Amino acid sequence: MSNQYLVIHMTDSTGIPLPRSEDQRILGEWAEEGHAAGRLGEGAPVAGPEEAKSVAVRDGKVLVTDGPFPEFKEWFAGYDLITADSIGEAAAYMAKHPTALLGRVYILPVVKLPWEE
Repeated sequence: MSNQYLVIHMTDSTGIPLPRSEDQRILGEWAEEGHAAGRLGEGAPVAGPEEAKSVAVRDGKVLVTDGPFPEFKEWFAGYDLITADSIGEAAAYMAKHPTALLGRVYILPVVKLPWEE
């Protein structure tokens, strides 16, 4: 039975830099494999922290603040939705993505809300 996973791409200072051409080559091979296997769903890169906003509601007031956020050591760089039979299978597939070399990849199982079960 296939499950859906949200993959979050993060920057990480311990990652190894890749030349653009190598990054593009690895990403192309990864995407081709994912499309061929029916594993790859929607995904996209996102803008940097200088364009980000944070939203919270406190005491009935909407608070919108600008980035960057100095407490962040890593930055959310993009996301993908993938399908796999297990989180181990999802991890093996994501290990082939350039972000696994450049930064870090978080894999989260997509679940139902408690009231949807």
